Amino acid sequence: MDKRIYFLMIIAFIIGMVELIISGIVDLIAEDLNVSIGQVGLLITVFAVIFAVASPILLVMTAKIERKRLTLVCLYIFLVGCIVTVFAPTFSILFIGRIILAFSGALLIILCLVMAPSLVSEQYKGRAIGIVSMGVSASLVLGVPIGLIMGNNFGWRAPFVLITVLTALSIIGVHLFMGRINPKPQIPLRQQLAALKKHKITLGLTTTFLYMTGHTIMYAYFKPYLELTTDFNAFWISIIYFIFGFVAVSGGGLGGVMADLFGSRKTMVISLVVFSAVFFIFPYTTDIVPIFLIVLIVWGILSWAISPAMQSYLIEIAPESSEIQQSLNNSALHLGVAVGSVIGAGIVDTLSVEVNPFAGGIFIILSFITVVISVKSKEKNTYKTKSAI
Repeated sequence: MDKRIYFLMIIAFIIGMVELIISGIVDLIAEDLNVSIGQVGLLITVFAVIFAVASPILLVMTAKIERKRLTLVCLYIFLVGCIVTVFAPTFSILFIGRIILAFSGALLIILCLVMAPSLVSEQYKGRAIGIVSMGVSASLVLGVPIGLIMGNNFGWRAPFVLITVLTALSIIGVHLFMGRINPKPQIPLRQQLAALKKHKITLGLTTTFLYMTGHTIMYAYFKPYLELTTDFNAFWISIIYFIFGFVAVSGGGLGGVMADLFGSRKTMVISLVVFSAVFFIFPYTTDIVPIFLIVLIVWGILSWAISPAMQSYLIEIAPESSEIQQSLNNSALHLGVAVGSVIGAGIVDTLSVEVNPFAGGIFIILSFITVVISVKSKEKNTYKTKSAI
């Protein structure tokens, strides 16, 4: 495996931390900048929406730029966003910093995802995507507890100081270790988007959106769910988040390996069956700690095992437009985060947080249905691989 893959994973981790790290420090930001917690929550929503919309557009706009140079430009802009965030005196300035981080981060994440498979041979493409996905999943699930611990001990700006330092080190690393990577010969955008006429692709992207929506409905409000349904104190809740984060990171790598060994289609179908079952079982395990932990671990692994399999699947069925498909899949994922957080908030405010796992499970069942239809769909000119079921 090309060592640069692991470097891309580190970059993806640093960039991805910014998205959900706000969740653990919303109250601290609100108190310091004299705004409501709801306003601070908008920092998560705007980031996810920009991430979803901007990445495919920016990928097309920068299609002809050499990849190392483009990565460095984005990292420098991201560094500016970090500095603005750290020193923001008002919420408005913090919001601007957030927008800078979102635009630059959106392109950086998709660059890591599309560069990874181009650095390895055919049989390792799923594994390469899985390794980078480990960085993304690690950042999203570990960002919350890292922000929580650092924010409570050193203030809400401390996590962003850490990200600023890590970004600066990444810039140095790219200069020193990342060789020149030429962009792929570009197919006209109209021709690339024509691939969306394939039901297999649109249903695949819909699958990503649905399962991430279901996951976020539960994960975004997991802390209040635990506080209501268990006797865990703040220390043990932090431990649970770290356990979840560790296994979710492992799930990203495991998903890539499974996609290579068993095929992307089988990996997705089987994972979503188990994933949906977990959400309906979960509420009945909170009084039995060993079973609760087992179900938590399975949830964590599957939450990110599906992503690399889906990326591999999109490459298989539309290799001629793989970059734009991966970008759109990344957009679907982040739209799922945005929509899931909004739906989850509505359930918490109008019903009860205890309903969230059931609502999340329904969305994951819908994602299972869409992926099965996609896999079984018969279309001409579909790239065939050993992964067909």
